Parts: sequence; structure tokens; C-alpha cells
Amino acid sequence: MKQTLPDSLILPGHPDYDLLTEIAGEITARAGGAMELASRFPAMLRTCIDDVIMTPKTGRRAYEELEKTEKTYIGTRVEIELRALLRLPRGRLDTEVLGRDMDIKNTMGSNWMIPTEALDQVCLLVAADEARARCYLGLILARPDYLTAGQNKDAKRSVSAMGFGHILWLLRDHPYPANFWRSLPEETVTRIFSGATGNERMARLFRLVQGRPVDRDVVEAVAQQKDFMRRIRSDKGRGTRDILEREGILLLSGQYDGQLIRALDLPACPASAFVSCQPETEQHRRMALQAGFDLPRA
Repeated sequence: MKQTLPDSLILPGHPDYDLLTEIAGEITARAGGAMELASRFPAMLRTCIDDVIMTPKTGRRAYEELEKTEKTYIGTRVEIELRALLRLPRGRLDTEVLGRDMDIKNTMGSNWMIPTEALDQVCLLVAADEARARCYLGLILARPDYLTAGQNKDAKRSVSAMGFGHILWLLRDHPYPANFWRSLPEETVTRIFSGATGNERMARLFRLVQGRPVDRDVVEAVAQQKDFMRRIRSDKGRGTRDILEREGILLLSGQYDGQLIRALDLPACPASAFVSCQPETEQHRRMALQAGFDLPRA
């Protein structure tokens, strides 16, 4: 998405103000309030993208590796998930809000393509900027004056530079969960995946990425095995946790080790995630020992 966007002109007195603010209020209410929308919408976007990349099954780690048809499907997936999130019905277009048809348009680029059937209709605009991990959610009444004069072979037109000012933003330049692999140096990613076995790859993952929660999906992608959770547990001295423990590194589960994670001042770790660390103070080492970890002497 464009990093520089004009301020919204959707203010009292604007011809679209009453309609768009009414629909925005309904969308926000259906999400459970502004805070819930700001929390649930970004997480939904991350899931939609990751479920198409399918790193555990395909080995792909980025949106750019998708086929053209898969990139198109992300828009369909966003439409389906957004209707479910907001409990919206199907309509003549994509959905219906307050008895009014509405199109849902998604982009991973810098603009949206508006079809002829959506002209003069309200469009719910969704955008994800993977490189910056920022997302957008806005409403526009797709008046022809807000769209470009040119169109593609399907007669679709994009929002003009002037038209961007007529978007009412619900979320603008809002953070959403980053693609895990984009956040690591390429050298680190290469070292992790060069391990010959699932245990070796996971040990490298938690050895090289410490103090940061790692989701279950990432663990599955690294293990590349059906019973990947077995690899992460203690396994008669052979599991990833055993390997790291002998090196003085703790591998903690958000589900089972929450109390120790908090005591060690580590970031909040969801129940489905894991975090590793190497205790550096004697107090932290004692906490780990009391929790049942057998660390080598410092």
C-alpha cells in the first residue's frame, strides 16, 4: 500500500459522510467494538495469507512465491473470512450491510480494482502490506468521479489519487502479525533449514531465535514431519528440548510453562507458541532448576 495517503475528506458536510459513518458504525459494532476490530481483523488477514502460502506443506515462506491463481484466491478467502468475522450475510454483491449491497475488495498491492457492478455502491476496502506488516480497512462509495478514467480488459477501474481522499478509514497503516520468515536475516533462515533432521532444524530454530514467541505453524514448517510436536518435547534425551537443555537453553511452552515465562521476564507467549532463552543470571537459573530443568553448571 502507498505509504503516503491523503487525509480523509469524509467529514460532516461531505456527501458520503452519513452513509459511510453509519456503515462503519455497524461494522465496528459487529466486530465487538473498535478494539476488537483492531485486534481480530489483523489476525484474520495473517491467517488468510499463511493458509495459502502453506509453509509446512509447500516449503514456501513468502507471498511472492505464490502462483497467480493463489494470489487471487487470497482475495476470495479474505471475503469469506471477513463475512464470518462480522457475521454478515451474502448479498447481490459480496455482502449486505444495513440492507445495502456492498462489495469487498482486497489488495496486496497499492490499489483496488472496482468492477462495473460496484459503481455507486459502497465498497469495503482491505489491504495488506506484507513488507511492512501493516494493514488497512476502509469504506468508499465507488462514485465514478473517485475512480481512474482508464480501465483494464475486464472494465475494472482503480481508485484515483484524488479518490483516496474519499475513503473513510476504520484501520489505516495498522500493524498486523508479520510474516515470521521476513523478520529473520536470510542467513539465519538458511542455517535453520540446512539441518538434516527435524530435531536438528528445530534445535537451530530455537538456538538462533531466542526470547521471541514462535508459533506452532512455524515449528511444523521447520520440522517437516507429521509428528512434529513429539520432536519439540523431551524424548528420552533425543528431543529438541533435551538437546537445547544440555546447551543451557530453555525451550518453554506457552501452554505449560507460562508461570516460568513470566518469571524470566520473557514476552507474553500464547498457549500455542514456544519461546527459548538462555538464563544469564543466577536467579533465573534457580527458577529454571526449581521448575524441573536440568541445566549444565555455568
